[in-house]
Amino acid sequence: MPGNDVERLAGPSHPDKVLYPQDSVRKQDVFDYYRATSGVLIAHARGKPVTMRRFPDGIEAGGFFQKEASKHFPDRVPRASVPQRGGGPPVHHVLVEDEETLLYLADQACLEFHIALSTVDDLERPVLAVLDLDPPEGVDLATLRDVVRRMCDRMTDDGLAPHLQATGGKGFHIAAPLDGDLGFDEVRSRMRELAERAAADDPDRLTTEQRKNKRGGRIFLDINRNAYGQTMIAPYSLRARPGAPAATPIDLGELGRVTPQSYGCANMARRLAQKTDPWSELH
Repeated sequence: MPGNDVERLAGPSHPDKVLYPQDSVRKQDVFDYYRATSGVLIAHARGKPVTMRRFPDGIEAGGFFQKEASKHFPDRVPRASVPQRGGGPPVHHVLVEDEETLLYLADQACLEFHIALSTVDDLERPVLAVLDLDPPEGVDLATLRDVVRRMCDRMTDDGLAPHLQATGGKGFHIAAPLDGDLGFDEVRSRMRELAERAAADDPDRLTTEQRKNKRGGRIFLDINRNAYGQTMIAPYSLRARPGAPAATPIDLGELGRVTPQSYGCANMARRLAQKTDPWSELH
């Protein structure tokens, strides 16, 4: 019941349940991670519909994406009614507006938080544009870093203000704030043109080919997140991968010493104690 949920904020249920078996990371560790990062994560997630990725039995047992808030979630967990394109009933997404909600969802074994690129104030007009640099196996880190720098330069030349995030997965995101005066289709078209120009200028390393078997070992410039109903991994969200890495905003100057999985459950609190959020101006 809601009262019991409030009391449980001091700690999760089943705190010793292992969610990352290779790393012996327990539910308590995940709970503590989200308590330590709640301020910065919530600042970026606030007002944006959330898609959860939950792993009740740990990452090796498989998890599931969840958009609709569960019926058993207490009333105090904020929700947003999001219309579906093409009709059908609206989806009631969770909003992560406060630490209490974040920790409740961590206790529900939500490891990953994926956020919309628009807010509930205007779901049709994104406040972020995102380019996802997705390298295939075998691309060396020096090449990936060089491409990231060049794409940041291209975005700057295009009048955007690039902000870099190590995804906690294979690559990097470059996000740019928008003033909310364009719809998704216009933003997506702009990002597609930017990516296609880059791929045309560097066809040996870059591609915009949607089909993996056509990419030929090149880095995929993915603009598909720039669409209604699509999401990106929230800054400071954990990832359901060995090592318990997290999506981490970084300064461009850090790129030479940061990998896509440099930070996570083991060291994020230390990073935040030493460094201001590089994306602080994006919320």
